[in-house]
Amino acid sequence: MTDRNASLTGIATMLFGILLFSLNDVMGKWLVSTYTPGQLMLVRSAAALLVLSPFIFKQGIRRTLRPERRRLQWLRVAIGATESTLFYVCVAYLPLADTMTLWMAAPVWAVLLAALLLGEKVDTARWVAAGLGFLGVALALAPSGASFSPPALLALTGSVLFAALLIAGRKLRGTPDVTLVAWQTFGSLLLGIALLPFGWVMPTLRDFGLLALLGVVALLGHLCVTRSLKLAEASVVAPYQYTFIIWALLFGWLFFGDWPTPLMLCGAGLIVAAGLALMLLERRTVRAPGPEGGAGAAILRRANLHEKTA
Repeated sequence: MTDRNASLTGIATMLFGILLFSLNDVMGKWLVSTYTPGQLMLVRSAAALLVLSPFIFKQGIRRTLRPERRRLQWLRVAIGATESTLFYVCVAYLPLADTMTLWMAAPVWAVLLAALLLGEKVDTARWVAAGLGFLGVALALAPSGASFSPPALLALTGSVLFAALLIAGRKLRGTPDVTLVAWQTFGSLLLGIALLPFGWVMPTLRDFGLLALLGVVALLGHLCVTRSLKLAEASVVAPYQYTFIIWALLFGWLFFGDWPTPLMLCGAGLIVAAGLALMLLERRTVRAPGPEGGAGAAILRRANLHEKTA
């Protein structure tokens, strides 16, 4: 396959993976109106582990269960499971596009967390891009007494946790993907079990299948994103992840009758612009001689939503 064909295939694969994640979120928003987030986490994680089991056996159970830096693995599992649960809580109360807009601010938060937690130096251009993203978040929240509702604040918290997940993924970048996904999925399963006492609605056979499909679709999306990164450079395919917001707008209007406010649309535009600017800056850093880029470069290498699948 020529470089051009590989890049085009990588872009198409990334676009399809983002579509799968978007459909997964639509199903999640629809199901969480009837079933508890704990049920969603439990059934989807069990289904995902079932599909993932052949890959775990192929890699080796011992290698999967005994990775390096297990304390950091457990920290990442706790962050990821909490972030996923918050997402389902938020989409039960907020429009899908609003929730996804705030979640896509994760690269901006990652720059701040890398500077505060890892002591990374952030140059002026990156701070300007991050400031643009923070302004987008402020507009998306439409500051007022009504907008700072618990679901909106939970969505903001979830996007910060997603950024922390990206930072943890960077520190564990030597760990095989199967191991990362298996640990994350198992952690989500445990959290789902822990949340069961807070509510259980007996699902119909159809809904049980849809709950299980959540995990399968997420895994397929993960495979598509991973494959796209192997076919083309991350700097080529990663910008297409922002089609997430387009799908969220379309599906939110089509299935739930939601349409974002003008301020939300402006905020989404600024967040996307900030994310693309950070990608361009890191692309130049990675191509330039010298040490690797900072947190933004790590996000480029792992393509943001790579981490959102568990």
